[in-house]
Amino acid sequence: MKIALYRESRPGETRVALTPDAVKTLTRDGWSVEVERGAGELAHFTDGAFTEAGATIVEHAAGDVNLRVNAPTLDEVARLPEGSLHLSFLSPLLASDVVEAMNQRSITICSFDLLPRISRAQYMDALSSQATVSGYRAALAGASHFDRFFPLLTTAAGTIRPAKVLVMGVGVAGLQAIATSKRLGAKVRAYDVRSAAKEEAESAGAVFVKLAVTADAAGGYARELTEEERQQQQAALLSEVANADVVITTAAVPGRKAPILLTQAMVEAMGEGSLVIDMAADGGGNCELTRAGETVVHQGVRVVGLTNPPAEMGASASFMYANNVLKLLGLFGAKGELQPDWNDEVVRGVTVARQGQVNHAPTAEKLGVAHVAIVAEMKEEN
Repeated sequence: MKIALYRESRPGETRVALTPDAVKTLTRDGWSVEVERGAGELAHFTDGAFTEAGATIVEHAAGDVNLRVNAPTLDEVARLPEGSLHLSFLSPLLASDVVEAMNQRSITICSFDLLPRISRAQYMDALSSQATVSGYRAALAGASHFDRFFPLLTTAAGTIRPAKVLVMGVGVAGLQAIATSKRLGAKVRAYDVRSAAKEEAESAGAVFVKLAVTADAAGGYARELTEEERQQQQAALLSEVANADVVITTAAVPGRKAPILLTQAMVEAMGEGSLVIDMAADGGGNCELTRAGETVVHQGVRVVGLTNPPAEMGASASFMYANNVLKLLGLFGAKGELQPDWNDEVVRGVTVARQGQVNHAPTAEKLGVAHVAIVAEMKEEN
């Protein structure tokens, strides 16, 4: 069976869903791979490298399995073979028109956004791998935009005190932002609504900011704060934010609008020349003043809205994403054959729709159609 690798159409995107090494692994396993011409150029993977790995270069790819990083456009959906399988960061609730168009073509729609957060799925967790890149880039953006040194410097011209960095959100991206800021010499503090994040933040080199407001939920995740709790949280954070030179916000919710962590009042409490790096700008931003892809100056404070941070490191981000794709694809088929194991909770979890039926309940609700759950197939015992 054939796997199709597409050139990304999102403006500014440098990533590609497979690297030449990943293609080599697939061809050895019996798959045929078509690569759209120039698909890996911006990540420094040439057409020649894909050819050497066993792929065929084509102008317009189309396969039994279609791989992308981002959701396709409606025009691109129209060129997908009916009954094929699609895998990408689809964000189905934000791309419901694309889901509807693919479902009309009986395409099996799979999205990394829906991957179950279980231990067994860590090796295929593309959200985490790309968040690692985002956190690293957010810290570097802080250092490059900040017009003072990050580390402590003792020079003949005097002593320069280290920058004070506050990282808000201690998930995968936040931990990488902490570690990178620490390596650059900054004094790092970190905050998260989950009390369980304290140990992780401290292991990465930060001092954890503990507030009275917590939002612990089952499995170490965070629940949504009530309006009263949110007001208490913001009041308690005001002095922390005001004392920071650089605030890096990393709280993103896949497929939904990012939560507001920084209010305008908090920004106004920051000192002249301070900086906010909002890693969640693509999802609406963690700061009330954020505008995606722009730097907003408000009362002497710059608010930088980062868009698609992983695209700033196309080669490494693609390498990590491709490895995630290989691991997940292994549950959908092997030896060149597409044979999804519908008894596997990961396979069921990432599937948005198949056979013209919507299997993801929130997407079905958004589209106003019936939700048809995938039922595990019972195997007969001998």
